[in-house]
Amino acid sequence: MAILNWTWWRHPGPLRHPARGAGRRAHRWGWLLLLLGVLCAETRAQVPGELERQVKAAYLYKFAGFVEWPDGSFARPDAPLVIGVAGADALAEQLEQSVAGHSVNGRAVQVKKVRRGETLAGLHVLYLGALEKAALQEMLAASRGLALLTVSDSDEVYAMGSMINFVMAEDKVRFDVALKPVAQAHIRISARMLLAAYRVQTGGA
Repeated sequence: MAILNWTWWRHPGPLRHPARGAGRRAHRWGWLLLLLGVLCAETRAQVPGELERQVKAAYLYKFAGFVEWPDGSFARPDAPLVIGVAGADALAEQLEQSVAGHSVNGRAVQVKKVRRGETLAGLHVLYLGALEKAALQEMLAASRGLALLTVSDSDEVYAMGSMINFVMAEDKVRFDVALKPVAQAHIRISARMLLAAYRVQTGGA
């Protein structure tokens, strides 16, 4: 079973908002290409759920490199980029392993397990996993007004207003993007990432 869309890594495509130091970033992401190659080679030897977590963790890290946050989103020039994970502790642990020792645009990456009722301030990416509907609604409501990229893997949560949603298409992990909530959060997603998306909804989910 193939669960990774390789198009994004193989075809660079044009950038609407090119990031500075793209060449250096491409070099740093060499480890990610190697990791994903190993994952695909070992697909048959691993539990599908475990492999899916590894691929989603790699995507979450990758997303961070293709998003621009507005001025003031980082407390200090050397402040880390923080990825919050709610309702998916196993994914958070996998992500911690994946990003250890790596950076995004010169910033260290931290992973934080987020619980219901905790503040979302200080996060830059938030993955919403298996939570009660009321908790999901609360977190999405709390995310509004923040420069925070929200990611889910549920059509229901996507319909509530998450910006990116993982989907399975032709046995591959792909992702949809809703541009309306992205614009409302005053963050920008590069054209390269949008080209790699399975579907892009200009009017939101």
